[in-house]
Amino acid sequence: MATAKPTHSFKTPCEQCPLRPLPHFREFSRDELEFVSTFKRGELAVDAGATILVEGAHSAHLFTVLSGWGFRYKMLEDGRRQILNYIMPGDLIGLQGTIMGEMQHSVEALSPVTLCVFERDKLMTLYNKHPSLAFDITWIAAQEERILDEHLLSIGRRTALERAAYLIAFLFERARKLNLFNGRNVIPITQQHIADTLGLSIVHTNKTLKKLAGRNLIRWQERGCDVLDGEGLMQVAGWEGLREGKRPFI
Repeated sequence: MATAKPTHSFKTPCEQCPLRPLPHFREFSRDELEFVSTFKRGELAVDAGATILVEGAHSAHLFTVLSGWGFRYKMLEDGRRQILNYIMPGDLIGLQGTIMGEMQHSVEALSPVTLCVFERDKLMTLYNKHPSLAFDITWIAAQEERILDEHLLSIGRRTALERAAYLIAFLFERARKLNLFNGRNVIPITQQHIADTLGLSIVHTNKTLKKLAGRNLIRWQERGCDVLDGEGLMQVAGWEGLREGKRPFI
């Protein structure tokens, strides 16, 4: 599995960031935007399947996802994998390694990914001079905790059918808010990714997904999961959807 290596060439000026016009994200003040522009060191292009961060590694950088999909995961010694969460544009990765000294999980690209690269050593300047951006980082960390709470509830108490419906509905809702779909609502995951997220065997996962397909909620394709009825998935899962207004990003 390839490991991504940073490049320090600028491709997208912060003032022209394609995420900023999206109504999902809050607006930046001029001072905030100027600081983020100096905080950013370059961009990193990552191929699908490449490892972005490795558990136990000490990274000198933080990253914001500019485009693409990925996931966070942990591995047991025998190779069993637990996917913790999925990353999409606007998500901040590498903060854990910055605060705790080393990464406690790994991050892999599901699709080609572009990352904005930030220098970890400048993080304290952000906290000292830009309290609004510091609050944003705290909000992002709290939001990640809230999402993991919901995932844990799903794995612990939802049935297999409810778990699968919740996961796909969750990914669909997030991607829809970010305008990641181009005509077709295809989530670029395999059934193995779903199994490793839900803690199910691949056989059980396949049977469960066939039940959702039988209700015309999804259609499984070679390149991923095509969502046919997001509201129907939410009803099966007993999930009310994402309850958040404008969210920050760095």
